[in-house]
Amino acid sequence: MKRFSSPLAALAMLSLLAGTPAVHADSGGDQGEARRERKAGNIMSIRQIEQMVLPRMAGKQYLGPDYDPAAMAYRLKFIQDGKVYFVDVDARTGRIIGQSR
Repeated sequence: MKRFSSPLAALAMLSLLAGTPAVHADSGGDQGEARRERKAGNIMSIRQIEQMVLPRMAGKQYLGPDYDPAAMAYRLKFIQDGKVYFVDVDARTGRIIGQSR
C-alpha cells in the first residue's frame, strides 16, 4: 500500500473517498429489482427465461442478460460472426417480445 508523504495528502484522499457514493448500496440496482420482483412472484427467474430462449438461438454465443424494471423485461445478448443480437423477453410470461440485430 502506498504511503502518503504528508498528513494533508492523506486527509485530502480520505475526503474524496468519503464523498463517493457506494455503487448499488441502496437497492442493488436492476439486479436487486429483478430479485425482489422474482421473490414476490411477479416475474420469472432469468434461469427459466434462459431455458426457453437459449435453445432457439443455436449457433450464437450467449453473452448474458440485462433486466429492465420499467418494462419488466429481460434483454438477452448474443453474438455470432461479429454481429450482436438482442432478444427481449417479457419477464412475467417468458414470451419473446422483440429481437434485434
